[in-house]
Amino acid sequence: MRRVRPWLLLLLLAGCASTPLISLGPAASPDPLERQIALDAALNTERATPGNGVTILRDGRETFPAMFAAMSQATDHINLEYYIFQDVHIPGTTLGDLLVRKLAAGVAVNIIMDGFGSRNTDPAFIARLKQAGARVLVYHPLSAAAMLELENPNDRDHRKIMVVDGRVAFVGGINLDRVYENQADPHAAADGDARHAFWSDTDARIEGPAVADLQRLFFDTWHRQGGPPVAKQDYFPAVPDSGNQRVRIIGSAPHQDRPLYYVTFLTAVHAAKTSIDIGTGFFVPTHQEREELARAARRGVAVRLVLPSVSSVPEALAAGRAAYGDLLEAGAHIWEIQNVVLHSKFATIDGVWTTVGSSNLDRRSVVFNNEVDAVIFGRETAAAARALFDHDTGESHEITLAQWRHRDIDERLDEFYARFWEFLM
Repeated sequence: MRRVRPWLLLLLLAGCASTPLISLGPAASPDPLERQIALDAALNTERATPGNGVTILRDGRETFPAMFAAMSQATDHINLEYYIFQDVHIPGTTLGDLLVRKLAAGVAVNIIMDGFGSRNTDPAFIARLKQAGARVLVYHPLSAAAMLELENPNDRDHRKIMVVDGRVAFVGGINLDRVYENQADPHAAADGDARHAFWSDTDARIEGPAVADLQRLFFDTWHRQGGPPVAKQDYFPAVPDSGNQRVRIIGSAPHQDRPLYYVTFLTAVHAAKTSIDIGTGFFVPTHQEREELARAARRGVAVRLVLPSVSSVPEALAAGRAAYGDLLEAGAHIWEIQNVVLHSKFATIDGVWTTVGSSNLDRRSVVFNNEVDAVIFGRETAAAARALFDHDTGESHEITLAQWRHRDIDERLDEFYARFWEFLM
């Protein structure tokens, strides 16, 4: 008998919000960068923020040292908003030790952690931070009283945001989770042991004026959730230009009338002329996402996807594989990365448009979760994302249409079972 996972039990308490159908128009400019910037401007009342430096970071082994280096230099504040918030470490120090030292030096520390995602976080770790002076907000706690007050207990804060001194920020798929400290272990991945396998993921380090957009998003959640008063610090300093990349920070949330990131992604795919490269750890695309990607492949766009072969949620893996057929028949190329748990959420289009964030290609990211995504307009960042994608394909096995059509009966049964849960994934 199949075991129903804890996340499915939580989801069964939730309502079934529908995924909106998005109307997409034509794209005019022949220059790919101008075209994507113009489409972004048509979707938003304010232009994307110029003057930013963006660094694409691979996995925890690059991201954690960069995060710790930024936090160690903090002189005013550190704001953290994470779905999973644990006492991670790098050689020589832990997150808890670093934050306690910074609090003792007068640096304000404000933390938002999701009640479900961080349900296994050590209470002693949080108590230590609070005692040292950190302000901590638990987003939609799992206590009985708190759950009864929620309109939908399925609404979760899936964001991953770090802002240091209002000048440097990190955003992407990487949680402050101990799994990112795992060493490469192909045996764990082969056995489906996601908790001990190596996790592959992507983050972006942003320096420049767009950091203020992430800061505003952090405080919007803080105030909406009734967070405690924060220390008066210089949260929005004047920040000089640090590069030539334009950045649009998109915060998606269930209370919004329009799922802006979903619209933005579909619009960029609709306008693609030459290439679409996507790496995502949870691939259960909506009907419109699947249709737009297939249409792009049929009109000659090189559509390439790197997807997981191992997942912390096997039901999502099976549901995603059920969607391979339409895409492969349209001419898309699909790889499954081997020996790791893929958790990335990034895409790059036409060598000019890149997104790194917390949104997966699934319905949950559209209708349920608080998500955050950085859309970056610039050839420099797109080239870095393309290099990351090419590296991942080298670690992957390509799935051909013939292979997919001849998959075994057990896999087909898993896909059939997963379809029952797809509307919640």
